Amino acid sequence: MTNQLVQNMVKELKSASIKNKAPIWSKLAEQALKPGIAQKLINVTKINRVTADNDVIVIPGKVLGTGNISHKVTLCSFSISTTAAKKIKDAGGKIISYSDLIAKFPTGKGVKIIG
Repeated sequence: MTNQLVQNMVKELKSASIKNKAPIWSKLAEQALKPGIAQKLINVTKINRVTADNDVIVIPGKVLGTGNISHKVTLCSFSISTTAAKKIKDAGGKIISYSDLIAKFPTGKGVKIIG
């Protein structure tokens, strides 16, 4: 059973998908409903390897702090370790909520899903 926070997030994502005609939010809603064991674990090293400076990314899972990042990214994830958050912020990046992400990128254009 999913908790109330996840259910609210899914409702908001699905609503944004319909309102903005943006399938990316619907896809994230589906990912959020997966059991925790099925969600992705992504290290900072992988983010560094697959992104460029100033990319906007979403991780439908948890970000872990293994490795380093050498450029700025704007990150939204379902969960993030303290170490990973510190490394991303130290590189000049930002961590934002899914609500802020929808507000800034309503159509999802320019947002990459990793994981």
